[in-house]
Amino acid sequence: MNLTSRGLLIAVLVVSTTAISGAQQPTGAAFEAETLRHFQALLRIDTSSPPGNETKAVDYLKQVFEKEGIPYQVFAKDPSRANIVARIKGNGKKRPILILGHTDVVTIDPAKWTHPPFGADREGGYVYGRGTVDDKDNLVAGVMLMLSLKRNNTPLDRDVILLAESGEEGAPDVGAQFMADNHLDAINAEFCFAEGGGVVRTGGQIRQANIGTTEKEPRFVEIIARGPAGHGSVPSRNNAVVKLTAAVGKIAEWSPPLRINETTGAYFKKLATMVPADVAKMYRDILNPDPKISKVAADWMLNNEPQHWSMVHTSLVPTIVTGGFRYNVIPSETKATIDVRLHPDEDQSAFLDMVRKVVNDPGVEVRWGRERYRPAGGARIDTEAYRVLEAQTTKHYNTTVLPTMGTGATDMSNLRAKGIECYGIGPALDTEDGRLGFGAHSDQERILESELHRFVRFQYDVVLELARAR
Repeated sequence: MNLTSRGLLIAVLVVSTTAISGAQQPTGAAFEAETLRHFQALLRIDTSSPPGNETKAVDYLKQVFEKEGIPYQVFAKDPSRANIVARIKGNGKKRPILILGHTDVVTIDPAKWTHPPFGADREGGYVYGRGTVDDKDNLVAGVMLMLSLKRNNTPLDRDVILLAESGEEGAPDVGAQFMADNHLDAINAEFCFAEGGGVVRTGGQIRQANIGTTEKEPRFVEIIARGPAGHGSVPSRNNAVVKLTAAVGKIAEWSPPLRINETTGAYFKKLATMVPADVAKMYRDILNPDPKISKVAADWMLNNEPQHWSMVHTSLVPTIVTGGFRYNVIPSETKATIDVRLHPDEDQSAFLDMVRKVVNDPGVEVRWGRERYRPAGGARIDTEAYRVLEAQTTKHYNTTVLPTMGTGATDMSNLRAKGIECYGIGPALDTEDGRLGFGAHSDQERILESELHRFVRFQYDVVLELARAR
């Protein structure tokens, strides 16, 4: 073989190996510019829920997929709140991977925004707008994943599916729940990646990565107090306002039983190795079976790290109080709404009975305010997907991975109920942003452009490692 032929052979082998391994990563200025173009376009579509109008975002995504020749299907319970499913076919040796991103966002008060909430303004390395971190960042990462796989013609052992779904912000009956109950065949998968986790930065430095493996179940309790109406000038022992405030005060002071599961046990054990000794002691003590020891740690968390307290308790937070219509009229009925985030292991009937005992007033009604709609569930931490997430987190972020139970709620719950192992992931966000008003659901929601691009690369590598043909 002459040198020229040998050189050609080596070049062919290098190109072939690159194509097979999927090494053509989504990188470069042109790719990042395209990411931002799609990201800003999606942010500028007002999909505030209610009413949602997510079909506007679906119409945009249809044009993107049609241009690239990516097959898709549209499913809608409500014509204005459609869902779109795109699929890159593999050879079927392994079950599919599902990427989940929701197109709706929470409502806004325009007067409180410095940057227009649907302007997608760029300033100081950030993109500002409603949905930048909840959840059009995950959505655009899924879109760019599909474009990359299609353009590279990457050989896959698994189908890769993107579900851009509606209604995550409180109306899963038109989105994930609708799809899981009526069109599971279009989205069924072995593994799913969605919002519900992410990388934590403090002071500009990566601190840890949280992979969502389970979450609490949202449901609310209504507390209703009744009594005789009367003139505000005459005191009454049966004043409904007084009875309600007493009941709400008792609930606010009550701590439900501490509960540890596989995820929270692993989380606090690992976290204890990453913090100063005095804090590490609290993380170890919260796992102690002796209630005298764990109670001290729980009280410390409630005062210093309420997010961690909520990971190991069912939480009750009063959010709405209604009653009365004039200052000089005692109302005959008042009502408080309590936001309850139930631990996955909670017996909900028994829990409501416990709340009634805490209130301890036969004149006050305690009831669930709605039926269950996001059943608790969890994903295992001994799967191929979780191992790949750990490895790729080390590669891209060089930090420790913690399996995490979300204290909020996502649409992963509807998919976990169907047996799909779902994991919450997301871009790196600054811990300071939340308290400064730049986080999810805030009035100045924003994301670092550099971290959006890093997350796109991270998710691409995770999916490729799991799905590429061997």
